[in-house]
Parts: sequence; structure tokens; C-alpha cells
Amino acid sequence: MDRLDAMTVLLAAVDTGSLSAASRQLRLPLATVSRRVSELEEHLNIRLLLRGHRKLTLTDAGRSYVASCRRIMEDIAEAERTAAGEYLTPRGELTISVSQVMGRVHVVPVVAEFLRTYPDIHMRVLLNDRNVNLLEENVDLALRVGELPDSSMIAVRVASIRQVLCASPGYLKIRGVPKTPSDLAAHDCVAYEDLVLGSNWDFHSVGVPQIVPILSRLVVNSVEAAVSAATAGVGIARVLSYQIDELVNLGALVTLLETYEPSPIPVSFIYPSQRQVPLKLRAFLDFSVPRLRKRLGA
Repeated sequence: MDRLDAMTVLLAAVDTGSLSAASRQLRLPLATVSRRVSELEEHLNIRLLLRGHRKLTLTDAGRSYVASCRRIMEDIAEAERTAAGEYLTPRGELTISVSQVMGRVHVVPVVAEFLRTYPDIHMRVLLNDRNVNLLEENVDLALRVGELPDSSMIAVRVASIRQVLCASPGYLKIRGVPKTPSDLAAHDCVAYEDLVLGSNWDFHSVGVPQIVPILSRLVVNSVEAAVSAATAGVGIARVLSYQIDELVNLGALVTLLETYEPSPIPVSFIYPSQRQVPLKLRAFLDFSVPRLRKRLGA
């Protein structure tokens, strides 16, 4: 029995929650996955997993053993990075995850500049609007917008960005420009699910929180759809400032009620805690953070 291989299978089963899910992730036959876990249990002479109909459960001995397996696999990965020279000079592949608009408008231009400066580094930039699991999806670094939950991840604050209201000049010409948040009751609004609390939007008036009911003529689950609708004159949208910078500069959108904006939202890089940060990751953080702060007006 290859114990390292068996440990890899065990960790996949624990992380995915079932032997069948581990089979799909590792692209191994289910019978092979089951056999390797059983061989490991036989070798240790202990039960590691309780196999239920829907999900695996670790025994007490299994929890302790899995924790040890993770440390062993981390040590192996670190040894391989050291052997490959990642701690001697910035090199290798770096994978980062970022939301689509933030990535397209701000991160990719910084990445392009970074690659010209570090020719021995190759990068994968994953543009998606979901929070990827860095450990399970082999992602080195993610740029997150919003307050971060407590976790073992290391966080680096990059900037704070504004929540802004915007509308097209054509819409405002017909419907008028709201002067206070309460004026929104007479306007059509485009709601983006991630930035709306039911049928209410929050504002600050002289530092005092204010909740205002809005009429959502359109609710979308994509920020690009919200921006597109506002540009087309459907109504007033609430988005993040960086998402409309280009359109504001072009005159396609106008920002509104700036003195009533709620508190800015933090933007942070996160990456897994590790004993020694690879130079490729440290180099990218050192290079990108000040540039992104400048681009985002931090």
C-alpha cells in the first residue's frame, strides 16, 4: 500500500463528504477509493470513517489521524516548493480569484504589468462572482469585496470602495434628480441582490443610519445586468464605485446622493496560512497592493 496515496484519498473523501465525491474529484473508480481507505484502516487497525448513507463521519481516532495527514501533506508540498526554488526566487505558477468586473477593470491590467516585471512567473486569473474555496480549488490568492468572516486565512486590506447610486442622464431628465434618500420613493430602482436588503436601501445622514424603502422595478442577480439596466434608463441602481467608473467618465451614468452614501466596503486579499509564503505570492502582493490602492482611490 502506498500510504501517501492512501492519505490523499482519505483527505479527499473527508473534504468532499463522501467516497463517491472523492472518486469524482480524484478521477478514480469508486471501488479503488473505497479499497484504499479500507487498506489504510486495516494497516492502522482502527476505524477512521463511519460510512453513512449521505455523508461520512470521522471517528475520534479518524479526526486525529486526518489532522496529522494534513500536516504531512503540507510538509511535502513545502518541500516540493523549496526544491523547485520558489523560496529562492519568484517563479512558478500563481493562481488568483477575483470578481469579474474587478478583475477585468483593475486586476488584469496590474497582472499584465507584473508579468512583464517577473518573467519566471506564470499566472491563472479566475474571473468569477463566487467565493472559491482556496484550499479545495488550488487557488493561491483571492481578492474579496466585503467584510471577511473569521477564518484561518491571512488577510491583507487593499482598499475601501464606495456604494454609489447611479442613473442615466436620460432617466434623470425625464424623472428628475433625487435630492435626498426619501425622494427615491418617487423613482424606479434597479436592485442587485447582493446589495439590497429586501425592499430597503440604507444611507447615512449626518452619520446617522437611515433605511429608505424603494420601488424595485427590476431585480437582478448580476451587477453587470444592474449597470446595463441603469445605463438603458430603467431606473436608479446601487452598485460599487469601481463597477461604473468607466461609464461615469464617459457620461453614460451619473452618480447620485453622494453625501448620503453608507460606509465604504473593504477590499482584501486572502490566502491560506502557511509556514513560509512562496516568493511568487509575496512578490505579487508587494507589487499589486500599492497599485490596486492607487487604482481604487484608497
